[in-house]
Amino acid sequence: MEYKFQKPVHGTIGTTKYQCVIEWRNGQFIADEPEKNGGKDTGPDPYTLLLSSLATCTLITLRMYIDRKGWNIAEIKVNVNLFQTKDGDNTTTFIDRDITFPAGVEPEQKNRLLEIAAQCPVSKMLEGNIKVRSYVYHEEDVDKKLKYTNGDITVVWKPELCKHSGRCVTQLPKVFNLKTKPWVTMTGADSETIKLQVERCPTGALSWIPADKDE
Repeated sequence: MEYKFQKPVHGTIGTTKYQCVIEWRNGQFIADEPEKNGGKDTGPDPYTLLLSSLATCTLITLRMYIDRKGWNIAEIKVNVNLFQTKDGDNTTTFIDRDITFPAGVEPEQKNRLLEIAAQCPVSKMLEGNIKVRSYVYHEEDVDKKLKYTNGDITVVWKPELCKHSGRCVTQLPKVFNLKTKPWVTMTGADSETIKLQVERCPTGALSWIPADKDE
């Protein structure tokens, strides 16, 4: 498992309804709710952000294809909107994507570009199998703790907090391997690499301390 981003998208909200600060790799922006929902409309709302990702992915994918083909198409426009229908407990979301090209683009080109738009990565993601996994970080102490050390640092594992997100096992398999006993091999990587991976644990099940602080 390799994450798309080395630095995850980070969000924060305080007491101001409902202004969120979203940090990405090169800066930050505000997300909010419209006034009718209690916000101040100071930034895009969650649905707008979702549709924006599809719109931008579509436009970028089409521009890449057009440039590679050498076609003279100076501008592409896209409108994206959604609606939902309910059938009992089942909700179906329909996303409509309307693409417009300047006058003079041949019908065959339009049809091909429509096929290309459907292959943009966000389109394929939305129409594929998406699973949202949620974790919360725990800092509280627990009775059962297992420790593994290399003499420089000690990794502390709290089994009851472990939700097996797979980050440690898939991203640093030479250290974390569920098929071995013990499952943490501290000689599998240098201390700094182990520290960085442990700090990615989403639940607090893994932490590290300097070996000389281990009591």
